[in-house]
Amino acid sequence: MANFEAYQEYQRIEDFEEDSPPGEEDLLVHVPEGLKDSWHHIKNLDNFFTRIYHFHQKNGFACMMMSEFFELIQFLFVVTFTTFLFNCVEYDVLFANRAVNHTAPGQNPLDRNKVTLPDAILPSQQCTESIQENSWIIFLLIMAAIFWLYRLIKVFCNVLSYWEIRQFYIKALKIRMDELCNFTWQEVQDRLISLQREQQMCIHKKELTELDIYHRILRFKNYMVAMVNKSLLPVQLQLPLLGNVVFLTQGLKYNFELILFWGPGSLFQNKWNLHPKYKKAGNRLELAQQLSRIILLMGLANLLLCPFILVWQVLYAFFSYTEVIRREPGSLGARRWSLYGRLYLRHFNELDHELHGRLGRGYKPTSKYMNSFTSPLLTVLAKNIAFFSGSVLAVLIALTVYDEDVLTVQHILTAITVLGVVITIARSFIPDEHMVWCPEQLLQCVLAHIHYMPDHWRGNANKSETRDEVAQLFQYKAVFILEELLSPIVTPFILIFLLRNKSLEIIDFFRNFTVEVVGVGDICSFAQMDIRRHGNPMWMSEGQTEASIYQQAENGKTELSLMHFTIKNPRWQPPQESSVFISHLKEKVQQDAQGGPSTQLLLSEAPLCASLLSNESGSGPNNVLASVLAHPVLTATGLPGRDRRFLPPSTAASAAASVLASLSTSQLPHASRNRSHSLQPSATYPESTMYHSNRTIIDSMYNSDTRTRNNVLPSELASAEMSLHAIYMHEVHQQSSQPLGAPGQWQNPVPMRDLQTNTGSQARSGHTASLSMPTPLHLGGWTEEEEEDEGEEEINSGSTPKQGNRSSC
Repeated sequence: MANFEAYQEYQRIEDFEEDSPPGEEDLLVHVPEGLKDSWHHIKNLDNFFTRIYHFHQKNGFACMMMSEFFELIQFLFVVTFTTFLFNCVEYDVLFANRAVNHTAPGQNPLDRNKVTLPDAILPSQQCTESIQENSWIIFLLIMAAIFWLYRLIKVFCNVLSYWEIRQFYIKALKIRMDELCNFTWQEVQDRLISLQREQQMCIHKKELTELDIYHRILRFKNYMVAMVNKSLLPVQLQLPLLGNVVFLTQGLKYNFELILFWGPGSLFQNKWNLHPKYKKAGNRLELAQQLSRIILLMGLANLLLCPFILVWQVLYAFFSYTEVIRREPGSLGARRWSLYGRLYLRHFNELDHELHGRLGRGYKPTSKYMNSFTSPLLTVLAKNIAFFSGSVLAVLIALTVYDEDVLTVQHILTAITVLGVVITIARSFIPDEHMVWCPEQLLQCVLAHIHYMPDHWRGNANKSETRDEVAQLFQYKAVFILEELLSPIVTPFILIFLLRNKSLEIIDFFRNFTVEVVGVGDICSFAQMDIRRHGNPMWMSEGQTEASIYQQAENGKTELSLMHFTIKNPRWQPPQESSVFISHLKEKVQQDAQGGPSTQLLLSEAPLCASLLSNESGSGPNNVLASVLAHPVLTATGLPGRDRRFLPPSTAASAAASVLASLSTSQLPHASRNRSHSLQPSATYPESTMYHSNRTIIDSMYNSDTRTRNNVLPSELASAEMSLHAIYMHEVHQQSSQPLGAPGQWQNPVPMRDLQTNTGSQARSGHTASLSMPTPLHLGGWTEEEEEDEGEEEINSGSTPKQGNRSSC
């Protein structure tokens, strides 16, 4: 009897086909009492973790369901309102092309010919007859109704699934809904990892790691990032007059994902396993032909649906942007990170909120850099157009103030509106004559936040070619709208004529760069951030990698992604090869810091450096970044320092190393589990960085009260540390790939010691590479949710690819 009761404490897994590998069909899993209801052996952990993440990022059940409800209402409004405008409005009456005579009793004779809004609206019966007589309108309404019903069913399913997630937060994670906004994602993730130890959400592993959760959430996005990094997706178009253009829209991206990941005939047999036939090289040609046929069918389907999608795109853009353009005409001159830029700049294993925060911090520096390019000819034309338009507008406004009857003159309001728009646009081409721009330093400041930059940009920041390539990542909002409107027309041709030709390369890519991870399934091998398999010897991994040029990630993405993930998840234990790389990097930082300026000197220069870079942010980490970036400029001028001694020339690498070394301890990370003393954050700073924080340096960054410092410091300090690593690693990469004194380097390294203790110099060992540097990757060869322009700050920008006559460094 006792044995029978003990057996009852176990529950046999019935639905093993969803998440169990072969041979584990009869696995018995212990289910503690009180937790039997829901969350042991979750069948689809990809969807489960993704919904947990979205639930947190979208602020809970009420906000998510309210958003989905209004999306349904918004679609219904656009369809009904458009139908009403086309069939129920008598425009001859509205535009006064046909007279209306009101003969009601007691009607004022002066008002008998005055047109009112009800006069221009047809009666309901006549409106209904007009719709019924138009078979084209009826067909569109039927299509819209089918799509709306599909969305309604999807919303209903989301209500059920996210209600379950809500219960999971409350019962399993012990997070109440009114406290959800007070929890960071790292805190939610820590509770998920702890919960796995109590009940087996995943039955293949006793413990989950941070990387396991990221792999589940970002499985397909990591593939997309890797394909863009390897220039596999056909987003490069050669157009007459325009030349090399990068074209990637939401519709095109959706089709890529539909074909490759989750559509009918896709390469994945479910959410977490690549179909076995794509893992074998023997039938690669047959599989490529099969994929080519699927792409052809998808392209033809897009061509067939093109008119309907195009109509919807035009209507949605009209209702969304017309009022904004009328209120702020300069908003079309604002910039946003392009969808292609988001994929190119994204680290492996970088969640949406991490990417948005990083690109948000880089928005202002990138805008300043793009605005530093002006055309003297356009500036002269803009000033004169603004003068003439302003003069006419001033007269019209003065006449209106004198007598308001001027407004009744035909087209007078139109003239005032158009003149206002013209003046706003013209002023966007007139630069600020009081601003001093330093293109090289501004571009390096951009690099500190975006972390990636082709080698050929260095030393060419003032070139219009570099500006045009940055514009592919940081596009005008007007260009974004235009591309989305053209997407239904262009997408079918890209699928049929470009993507089909890449079929064999796509098959080879998924076979060569897919690995199976226990407890996770098939993932992109680049997402493992394996230095040995995908490292680049020119990015500080010489002697640690066995990767061929085909296997190496471009632009140091493996190394930079590893550093980013380690800093964002300090409790994560890297594998042996990654730990060796991190140890080597820290040793290199300590070595180069001996020849760099003291951290105290950099902090003392922070206000001056921030002013030099036009950095209006007053936060401590931003000021330290400004000091690191501008210190080489100050030392190059030969100006005396605060101690009245002349400062030897320095580099951004040595300055960054000095700050990083000040945050480091003498302990290096080890591969063993007890390495937590080196990478584990403190209790005060739960999201701290991979280095122990030097309290003197941190306190120097902030002059605020303790509570503000404790709340703000962790995420800002982690972001600043990653920025310093990006600067340092790019500088070391340049030193290893180019001989000293070669053109294109920003600053040549000059050995120097701590200026406050010793003015003598110390030779710094160079970093050599055994492999030749691959050809620099040009932007032309690279390849929203939503993502994606959430929370983006937009400022006016009007620039053309020529350098103006303003003061420069």
